Amino acid sequence: MRCLNWHCWSLWSDASQNDHLLFVINGLEMKRTRINRERLKDTFIRLAETESPSRHESELAALLSQIFSTELGAEVSFDDSSIETGSDSGNMVVRLEGSRPVKPLFFNAHLDTVEPCRSVKVSFMNGVFKSQGDTILGADDKAAIAILIEVARVLQEGQIEHGPLEFLFTVCEEIGLLGAKALDPAFLEADAGYALDSTDINKLFNKAPAAVRTEIRVFGKAAHAGINPEAGINAIQLAARALAGVPQGRIDELTTCNTGVIRGGTATNIVPDLVEIKGEVRSHDEKMLRKVQDQILAAFHKEIMEVRARNSSGKEAPPSLPRVESEVFNDYPLMRVPEDHPLVVTAKEAASQLGRSMESVATGGGSDANILNSKGKATVILGVGMQNVHSTEEYILLDDMTATAELVLQIIHNWHEK
Repeated sequence: MRCLNWHCWSLWSDASQNDHLLFVINGLEMKRTRINRERLKDTFIRLAETESPSRHESELAALLSQIFSTELGAEVSFDDSSIETGSDSGNMVVRLEGSRPVKPLFFNAHLDTVEPCRSVKVSFMNGVFKSQGDTILGADDKAAIAILIEVARVLQEGQIEHGPLEFLFTVCEEIGLLGAKALDPAFLEADAGYALDSTDINKLFNKAPAAVRTEIRVFGKAAHAGINPEAGINAIQLAARALAGVPQGRIDELTTCNTGVIRGGTATNIVPDLVEIKGEVRSHDEKMLRKVQDQILAAFHKEIMEVRARNSSGKEAPPSLPRVESEVFNDYPLMRVPEDHPLVVTAKEAASQLGRSMESVATGGGSDANILNSKGKATVILGVGMQNVHSTEEYILLDDMTATAELVLQIIHNWHEK
């Protein structure tokens, strides 16, 4: 048992109750509460079997509203982000009134799941949650939601003192972080928090890359491929030559680039007059991000200009062909929370008090945390144990969910920012 500022917490397993017991000593007063593994298991199964594909999160949001407002007496609010996202639900904030004079703290998870997520049936064997194999499981991110529900129940049952808390549940995270992007930061009172949306429960992610998406359209000229191919300009061939000059994969330790979609042509006997190419660049270095982005665009424009120069004396192709159109979309901004930030320090101290080590690392992915940081809401990412996400092989261990619930409780207990 470790003691900090006269507050001592001790966690251990109670096999007879199949849960974890938690004692909090405040001066001479001792309160007893528990992280109920069986209840956490049942809550997760209920959430996982409630459908919530992107833009159709209202059924899950209604269930959470009933749990938090009716069962736990918390304040539940929805914003009007559906106007921008096209979802049938707004972003949802649950507020738990605090009893300690500290700054509010928020925890974030997203409501939506990727397809195939219809009619999910959860299998639980030997402490492991899986789907039946024909759908995803939905631990991304319903495991996080189940953990936060259990944490709220533990706080209420144990009458544990804590500061003001907010649970932010966003919509449309899986299709471009749309809910977070549409969020008015004033909707959250807290200026700092944790996103529960990753795998490793012993890592804290305080750095994430910025990302851009590129969409390029190459226009050629259609012609009959067997009778008069000379009259055509093959857009696919032009795009292929341009792509040969585009960097791909891991560019350096901070940067990646990927061409993920190529679509063009209508039939094998027609010289294709249009091809569309979609890709992305991610980097922890803003200058490198823009450098690679510009290399991609330059490769296509260079190819087109060279072909037009060669065809300038010919009469078969209009002078405006071939041509290229390109668009660049800023997908999400760079995320960087310093090592000495209270969020990082508090989480590492909490893990240490639970006998765990926690490493702060960089991730290669983007999440709501990128957007929240850009809106002035300092956010770091914690793992919940989800594995093989976005596939029918997805699974999660109840032990990892329980460990994350313990960590969240310890973080809440330790949070003392004023």
